[in-house]
Amino acid sequence: MSKALVTGATGFVGSWVARTLLEAGHQVRVLHRATSRLDAIADLEVEHVIGDVTDTNVLDQAVQGIDWVFHVAAISAYWRTGKDVIYKVNVDATRELLKASERAGIKRFIFTSSAAAVGYGADGHAVDETHLYNIDPSLSPYAHSKFLAEAEVYQAIERGLDCVIVNPSVIIGPADLNLISGSLILEMAMGRVPFMPMSGGLTLIDVRDVAKSHLRAAEVGRTGERYLLGTVSMSNQALFKLIASVVGVNPPRIPVPAPIILALAYIADVAKLLRVPLPADVEGNQLRLSTRSIYYDCTKSWRELHMPEVDIKQSIADTYEWYEVNGYLNASA
Repeated sequence: MSKALVTGATGFVGSWVARTLLEAGHQVRVLHRATSRLDAIADLEVEHVIGDVTDTNVLDQAVQGIDWVFHVAAISAYWRTGKDVIYKVNVDATRELLKASERAGIKRFIFTSSAAAVGYGADGHAVDETHLYNIDPSLSPYAHSKFLAEAEVYQAIERGLDCVIVNPSVIIGPADLNLISGSLILEMAMGRVPFMPMSGGLTLIDVRDVAKSHLRAAEVGRTGERYLLGTVSMSNQALFKLIASVVGVNPPRIPVPAPIILALAYIADVAKLLRVPLPADVEGNQLRLSTRSIYYDCTKSWRELHMPEVDIKQSIADTYEWYEVNGYLNASA
């Protein structure tokens, strides 16, 4: 049995990582702010350290007596957050936690990066872990922050810290409290998605498979390696149709080709410059990226860590059921 620290444990991925570690018989300590919502871990027997990942004094306290550090905490809803905060949390805090882990002599550090840190291949071409990062920082500050954070991890490895990197693709699944990726499922169920994208695609994976891959990375992952995590790649059109089928509604009927989405992205940019309020999740660069088919080859993680067990249809169904049981459908009515 090992003792693990999980940062970001009150969030979507971190809570599942903590739960998976406990189910495997390990002890878990979680680091979170005093103001953090604890719903996702309320039923878990974990040790709590109160503080912020950007506070170096708290980090030293959090890693004492720890075998494994799972650094999951990050700004993931990047379209809702300013760039300065993204870099402070995703890069600077990672650097300081690595240093604290070195000082404490922890055995292994698992860094939750992102598939975006691997970069994007040619439209529709799946890339693997060897792909060179190629995304303009202005297009995706989030991807750039994760790329820079990985550089910090590699520097720590050179100093002697045992680290493994996991790079999840788009994550869906139950208990997405903050609607990071589950918002599409919820909005589709409420009949609020009239438009069908005619371009773009993505690689997806269920959050429970992501959590199990984190555990396997700690157990058998190779030092210094990165592992892309994904189950299946599909077009946006296929995904929208699948979600509609699972939640029992008609698929969106108004086709929207890429040129229209790109025009909307330009309008969103202008509106931002003019400080015209837009819906929270409308952001120019996010719209641009949605027109691209961004796929990843995840066979390395399947071979070395964990073969995904939850197919995407089941993941969507479980997510919808969780929202239904927890009152999200009524709250959004």
